[in-house]
Amino acid sequence: MPRPRLGHIQFLNCLPLYYGLVKNDVLLDVDLVKADPKDLAVSLVNGELDIAPIPTIEYARHADDLVLLPDIAISSDGPVQSILLLSKRPAEELEGATVALTSSSRTSQVLTRILLAKRWGVSASYVEMPPDLGAMLRDADAALLIGDDALRAYWDKPEGVLEYDLGTEWTTWTGLPMVYAVWAVRREFAESQPDAVRSVMAQLDGSLGYCREHLDDIAEYAARWEPFPPERFRSYFDALQFRFEPHYREGLLRYLQEAHDIGQLEAVPEPAIFGSLTEAAL
Repeated sequence: MPRPRLGHIQFLNCLPLYYGLVKNDVLLDVDLVKADPKDLAVSLVNGELDIAPIPTIEYARHADDLVLLPDIAISSDGPVQSILLLSKRPAEELEGATVALTSSSRTSQVLTRILLAKRWGVSASYVEMPPDLGAMLRDADAALLIGDDALRAYWDKPEGVLEYDLGTEWTTWTGLPMVYAVWAVRREFAESQPDAVRSVMAQLDGSLGYCREHLDDIAEYAARWEPFPPERFRSYFDALQFRFEPHYREGLLRYLQEAHDIGQLEAVPEPAIFGSLTEAAL
């Protein structure tokens, strides 16, 4: 059986999973490739990876070529802490404003557009920029940050800006969880190497079980590399979900429908789940 080429997100939101992979010696069985979510999506679609966590919106744009793992996603049901809109004025007053979108992820860019248009009822213009909050707010009225950059802003809030946790805003508006990334498999790999996919699924499941039992240890580990106490990381890891059961899938479909409604997605796909390669609906 070939060693699957497995993508891994270089953000703290995947540290618990990576920590479990290391502790369970999974890295001996896979070729791990670390990158930003959008870069993992490109590598997966181009055939350079076999399995990877990729932005939800990028999955939807390439759904014909991909299959989803059934039991894992990066999601939230309420606050997420690491997807933030930072604004010079209230969100509902951003009509005609310029909003800077971090270049790090696509799902959160579209989520920002959905919430501004649908939740807050404003029309804004958008510019993509590197995740430098000072530069973003010099050129724009509001800025989207994700991942580690957002966490640092969440824990050490800049003066003079309003802060919106987009996980909270989405769930308050829809009553549903938000799914930011899904674990996708190239359809050709899933069909030709199903045993390899099942092996990775089992390893990811074991890693998640390990991390749930050792969140304090993982928080202590994360605090070694950042100027924040372990309690902050534990709070973040508690807020994060790696869940993809039916209620979360409902949240995914609602997000894709909203993305389609604002012109950010050509069509809402009917996703295929690994183990049900007959285009079974979620």
